[in-house]
Amino acid sequence: MFTKNQFPFDAEAMAEFFKTNDFTKMFSGTTMPNVDTNAMMAAQKANMDALVEANKAAAAGFQDMFKKQVSLFEEAMEEAKKTLAEFDVSKMTPEAAQAQGAVMQAAYEKAIAHMSELTETAKKANTEAYEIVAARMKDSMAELKDMADKAAK
Repeated sequence: MFTKNQFPFDAEAMAEFFKTNDFTKMFSGTTMPNVDTNAMMAAQKANMDALVEANKAAAAGFQDMFKKQVSLFEEAMEEAKKTLAEFDVSKMTPEAAQAQGAVMQAAYEKAIAHMSELTETAKKANTEAYEIVAARMKDSMAELKDMADKAAK
């Protein structure tokens, strides 16, 4: 596995940095001609809030996917135990071998269906997170345009 030392970026340290610093105070004395710094800071706060919401949506989706994976794994193990308990090599006839092949084919098709379901769950989580960020980007661009229009006056 990876250790923190392999990568110079430490997400925990970055999160702590943003929690402990109040950037509105840091830039409160700064003035730029014709630029509303309060509106700019409010826009950045909204951007960060959107990222937090996107991460929450993604995390919820992937937690749901993980729960489904565990459930599917447990179900597969139960079916495998049942199949193995019923399997007797001494009674293997051509008909029994054909039936065993049919059981394996059904298990394969079920596994493919489960993979498709998990893929859809991941896709849904990513789509929800993307939609949150995309909506905020659209709003952010409109806010920047408004600020630029006001600054040009």
